[in-house]
Amino acid sequence: MSDEQQPAPDTAKPKEEKGSLVEKIQALGQTSVPDMGPTNIHCMTVVGQIEGHMQLPPQNKTTKYEHMIPQLVAVEQNPKIEGLLIILNTVGGDVEAGLALSEMIASLSKPTVTLVLGGGHSIGVPIATAANYSYIAETATMTIHPVRLTGLVIGVPQTFEYLDKMQDRVINFVTNHSSITEEKFKELMFSKGNLTRDIGTNVIGTDAVEYGLINEVGGIGQAIKKLNELIDKQKSSEVVQ
Repeated sequence: MSDEQQPAPDTAKPKEEKGSLVEKIQALGQTSVPDMGPTNIHCMTVVGQIEGHMQLPPQNKTTKYEHMIPQLVAVEQNPKIEGLLIILNTVGGDVEAGLALSEMIASLSKPTVTLVLGGGHSIGVPIATAANYSYIAETATMTIHPVRLTGLVIGVPQTFEYLDKMQDRVINFVTNHSSITEEKFKELMFSKGNLTRDIGTNVIGTDAVEYGLINEVGGIGQAIKKLNELIDKQKSSEVVQ
């Protein structure tokens, strides 16, 4: 076979591999990642600030609730997904968006487990309590404080009444989805002296469990083990029925 008839060397594949390698280094800081393969557990993260009706500046690390809601719907509908793990490290954010996510998580028919790493502050508290079972890292914290508005507040009775009702929604959700009493939660919420120049309480991992806010101190291993137990339990109950 002459040189003209020989097929050109296949250079496309090495270029693709090189491009993929560069993308991995840029995105993840490493050349290879563990192959997840097929899994029956879906993992979602709530990180940074929970973004609701107002768009936050681009430099803010955010969790957009309009991105989370379709994922939760997909988890409910996809028969291959049998359980949901939610990992939180959030400073809080939009109250209504946080409550919307909490309500959706709580209403899923599939087993759910939450894990608070770093922090699950403010409106992150109801999200952390929304699952069937909740974990918190020993060094993680949760800030409990009254509902606040940023920016201009119209000083009329209706405004304060609206804030009070919104606060009641948060209190009712947390107390209905955890073991903490309403009296204890309000005590932590309105405590003075715990937060510098503010009202509220910063609760560490072991205290969150002691108060009944979170089920157990633990990490990713315990969370996945518990989720698999809940999945097996649900399968067993379905077989019996």
